[in-house]
Amino acid sequence: MMKVSRAESSRALYQAPGAFIARPGRDFVYKQPRLMKHLLQPLMDWYAATLQNGGFPLVALLMAMESSVVPLPSEVIIPPAAHLAWTTGLPLLGSQLTGWPALIVLVIASTIGSWVGASVMYWVSRLAGRPLLLRYGGYFFMAPHKVEGAERWADNYGSFGIFAARLLPVVRHLIGIPAGIVRMCYWRYSIYTLLGSALWSAVLGWLGVTVGAEINKGEMHLVTLILVVFLAGLGALYYFCVHRQMQGKGAKS
Repeated sequence: MMKVSRAESSRALYQAPGAFIARPGRDFVYKQPRLMKHLLQPLMDWYAATLQNGGFPLVALLMAMESSVVPLPSEVIIPPAAHLAWTTGLPLLGSQLTGWPALIVLVIASTIGSWVGASVMYWVSRLAGRPLLLRYGGYFFMAPHKVEGAERWADNYGSFGIFAARLLPVVRHLIGIPAGIVRMCYWRYSIYTLLGSALWSAVLGWLGVTVGAEINKGEMHLVTLILVVFLAGLGALYYFCVHRQMQGKGAKS
């Protein structure tokens, strides 16, 4: 049996994914595994290699996946494409678009892709129903607690929550589930999805142009904070100017 020194054992413990690690003078810290990153890395490598040729349809395809059950972050899809579109250009119908025209087409393609993926989530949820999703959704990255969380979000914020969800992580690709379960008007759902997706795609496109192809966590946290403040103000405006007025009219009638 091969002997392993204490130093080598400590290094192995420190470096092992999912292991408890210790640093001098500090408590043990759990190092979370990065299984999802390893699973998605081949896809992202392929995306980086084929983006120049795949162009806008490729972005739309990946954004459709991002809005469905595949946990593919839009933060790694749009910024590289926006950076490439702004500097080098992306192909469209035999021509090479650069600058603002390329960025506008990129936002449109991303928005359409997001809407397609969100529509799939809506119709699957509407046709399958809540019991089936809670029982088998875990096999498709839709754990019961995530489904219930999305339901609470939709119950609290209603139609406005569809728009807001497109700008926030985690809820973004799950909001179609409660909308489909309660059989929300599909056209209303589509309008809010398109508006929210367009705004989010534009924000990520702007980041890709100004910051570069790779967005770090600090920059994304700042953007998320700005969006939360924006949504809070917009939500307050909606509540006081629309919701309360409608409730008042309903009570009078």
